[in-house]
Amino acid sequence: MSKVQVTEAAMIRVGDVDVKGLTSFGNMLGALGDDAPKAVNRAINRTGDMARTQVVKKLSAQVGLPQQLIRRSVQVKRSSWRDLNYELRAAGGDVSLKYFKRRETDDGVRAYLGQSRGWDWFAESFFRGGRWPGPRKEISWSHGHVFARTGGRTELEKITSGVFIPVEMLSGASAKAFSRTVESTLPRRLDHEISRLLAH
Repeated sequence: MSKVQVTEAAMIRVGDVDVKGLTSFGNMLGALGDDAPKAVNRAINRTGDMARTQVVKKLSAQVGLPQQLIRRSVQVKRSSWRDLNYELRAAGGDVSLKYFKRRETDDGVRAYLGQSRGWDWFAESFFRGGRWPGPRKEISWSHGHVFARTGGRTELEKITSGVFIPVEMLSGASAKAFSRTVESTLPRRLDHEISRLLAH
């Protein structure tokens, strides 16, 4: 998955993770008959939800964005009896600097872009108004965005971070967390769901 070049959308699926030992559940699922998809569906959804929690946590640290924003960006397609898979989907472009921890300096803005990039510097950019280094105030029309001048006082460019959430989701700690959670959780959840239905 990490080799896929994505700039606007990405997807990871529980079914794409190579989980060892699942074939050992074949006879037990056969014993459930028509209830087998019910057990698999529940196990996949529970596993997927746990994997999503880990992805949000790791991705937040990886890119330096609040978990709340990551949760809004990473959407879920849950498993069903007819489509036994669980997908995490992320879409979006270059994230604006307004969403990151940032500081104004006399020669530009420094922003924290997470563990993967650390603090980065954006020359001659700003997000407040007023003469430096005197008192500077939020610019009412900017909505918190960071800008740089491209010409005169009114010729401005909105500055973005170079961080693409879909790309980041498929790499680094977040991708590893997804695979690791699925590998460790799916067999346990499947065993639990099968045992619960067989006991009825």
